[in-house]
Amino acid sequence: MSFPFRAKVRPDAFNHLVKYLRSVVERFPDERTGDTTYSMADAALGAFSVFFTQSPSFLDFQRHLQVAKGCNNALTLFGIEQIPSDNQTRNLLDPVPPSTVLPVFAAVVEALLLGDHLEAYRSINGDLLVAMDGTQYFSSTKIHCPQCSVTEHSNGTITYSHSVVTPVIVAPGNPRVIPLEPEFITPQDGHEKQDCENAATKRWLGQFGERYRPLGITILGDDLYCKQPLCEAIRQQGLNFILVCKPDSHKTLYEWVAGLAATDDVSTLSIERRQGKRTYTDSYRFVNQVPLRDGDDALAVNWCELTTTRDDGKVTYHNAFATNHAISAANVAEIVRAGRARWKVENENNNTLKTKGYNLSHNFGHGKQHLSALLASLNLLAFLFHTLLELFDSSYQRLRQFLPRKVFFDDLRALTRYLCFDSWEALMAFMIKGLELEAPDTS
Repeated sequence: MSFPFRAKVRPDAFNHLVKYLRSVVERFPDERTGDTTYSMADAALGAFSVFFTQSPSFLDFQRHLQVAKGCNNALTLFGIEQIPSDNQTRNLLDPVPPSTVLPVFAAVVEALLLGDHLEAYRSINGDLLVAMDGTQYFSSTKIHCPQCSVTEHSNGTITYSHSVVTPVIVAPGNPRVIPLEPEFITPQDGHEKQDCENAATKRWLGQFGERYRPLGITILGDDLYCKQPLCEAIRQQGLNFILVCKPDSHKTLYEWVAGLAATDDVSTLSIERRQGKRTYTDSYRFVNQVPLRDGDDALAVNWCELTTTRDDGKVTYHNAFATNHAISAANVAEIVRAGRARWKVENENNNTLKTKGYNLSHNFGHGKQHLSALLASLNLLAFLFHTLLELFDSSYQRLRQFLPRKVFFDDLRALTRYLCFDSWEALMAFMIKGLELEAPDTS
């Protein structure tokens, strides 16, 4: 089943998304040889429904609704024919690797591309900006599995954890991020954060770089990514980079910059702007072709820096970036603006997933094989589907224009706990009518 959308806003977007997801999870491997009462699709969609509704008790509520009213929203909204218990769901999904759902991310990008929705994300030299960052989504001193990273502390205690690199398409000034395929940090990556995250990022580049290259991609990342092996891996895939570049970890580069500055060979640009009642001065410095590290084999990069000073002399921002994009007075501000957008992977993706109802760090189930990573992937898909509904679902758009995220999902949880709706459209129509909003045009 092909992905259902191109550019059309429609009232039945949710139904098509769920049908598409079912077509994917129906192909989950099933290792059972005995009781097959519950399908793999029902187990996967059940887990997804918990993340989508941002309600850890959603399935429990639907079991009660089925008893009380003879119907339930798990069936009418998500097509879950039989609701397995939490333990049954965990046992069914534990053997399923997260790679089984990764094709959904690629299909979404293709659909957004064909519908011209990605044009709003174009930045420096027409590239899409892909911000990358690692985040931990599980930690325990007791619960663990063979996929856990292990940290042995000096006091003899051991911490078991799971982390993931979460690439997202971002754009300066655009509040929506588009999650791409995650890359899970596994024990073979080592135990130091730098080794783990960079190794996982290299795997992601090796697996997906060729696919995304034709789109024109600039990788964004913090100083952790600004190391020659990773920069070379990015370039080998035909991708570009803008990476935070700190003095403490790039002493040779900054020695070159200081030497060039002494002979007035570092270019400068100052832009004064008014914001509210204050005046700010953005002071840029930039230079092309300086070595990223010491040694004859050092990669030559282009470097730029921004210092923002308020009219009372207070420095309100300072950062620097290394990039392979050639820097000039005409584009230095755009390059810095793009580099600064890397914060969106933390603020509008990872932090949103942890603190805005998705509860990414909550242990929904650990398992002994792949459960933790698979559930995290389904959680990311729920976040991605919410973004798609903002683009494609006319009723969802109308409600989210009126209701903040928290209020919308509070209402969604309450309504689906006590009432059974025939369809997603019926649920949206009920909310729109109750709020006395004008119904969207569905013609």
